[in-house]
Amino acid sequence: MFRNILVPLDGSGFAEAALPYALEMAAQFDSDITLLRVVLPPRMGEGALSPDSANFLIKMRDDLYKEAIDYLQQQKGSLRQQNFRVHYQVSESEDVAGEIISAVKGGDIDTVVMCTHGRGGISRWLFGSVATRVLQSAQVPVLVIRPQGKTEAD
Repeated sequence: MFRNILVPLDGSGFAEAALPYALEMAAQFDSDITLLRVVLPPRMGEGALSPDSANFLIKMRDDLYKEAIDYLQQQKGSLRQQNFRVHYQVSESEDVAGEIISAVKGGDIDTVVMCTHGRGGISRWLFGSVATRVLQSAQVPVLVIRPQGKTEAD
């Protein structure tokens, strides 16, 4: 039924709260798990960049990408020790929800298990909800977890 479960992770404990649910499903259905990390591209103010600024942005981007890969490799290693079949991918975009949806379309993904960060009020209005966009657009089942009674501000 669920051959490959996508778990988007951003490095936070909030996002990782989805892992126990994904692992339970994977154990139940003998599923693979694909971990996804979307790296936000570094940005500087508007206008032309000096060569030093451009080099700084390139280094920052490379560092963010390396950190994302290191994080996912660590997660993968931990889950493999628990006998799960785990894959990972890193992508770069300002549109996190769009990247999650693209991963679903581009991979052999049967379901998405993800956490909401629990933003409310003005913060949700300003930043939108990645989980809501994925729920509305994904063509597979999406299980959205809210970390136990916490919000991002807690």
